Amino acid sequence: MTRVVLMGPPGAGKGTQAAVVSARLGIPHVSTGDIFRANVAGGTPLGLEAQRYMDAGEYVPDSVTNAMVRDRLAQPDAAAGFLLDGYPRTVAQVDELAAMLAEQGTKLDHVVELTVDTDEVVARLVKRAAEQGRSDDTEDVVRRRQEVYAEQTAPLTRVYAEQGLLVAVDGMGTVDEVTTRVLAALGV
Repeated sequence: MTRVVLMGPPGAGKGTQAAVVSARLGIPHVSTGDIFRANVAGGTPLGLEAQRYMDAGEYVPDSVTNAMVRDRLAQPDAAAGFLLDGYPRTVAQVDELAAMLAEQGTKLDHVVELTVDTDEVVARLVKRAAEQGRSDDTEDVVRRRQEVYAEQTAPLTRVYAEQGLLVAVDGMGTVDEVTTRVLAALGV
């Protein structure tokens, strides 16, 4: 089993790397962004609530996010492992994830943090917004998301480092270059 968390600021390339690495490892890529967008597109009450926060460049509350992640990790395809992208984002979510996994008699194997230059992240997200028409990727919102990441998510690296799970990986370069570094960090 391989249970991996992939971290990094919005626009660091987590989704791209998660798709490639999860396929290579034969485990599902579990993206909170995908879960949120599916709920928004479906017009669910949780989706409408999530949309409000995403449009403001803020994170969806833990109670909503935790419920979505718990349901996803309970699916049969995640029993043999998973790659989480976009969760956890707070120390409280770190604890919640540990509790979810403990209930299943398991724990995380690896936490990989993609490190990137902030200006490069802004450029990536503005380009992605133009290509995909994403309403949550205006420049002001992108900059706010970077601030929120620094304030709320960066402290997770300390927790995971203390647990001996964290490996920082340079997220700059081509997709293939970064993938090679991520797989090396996972010992693949």
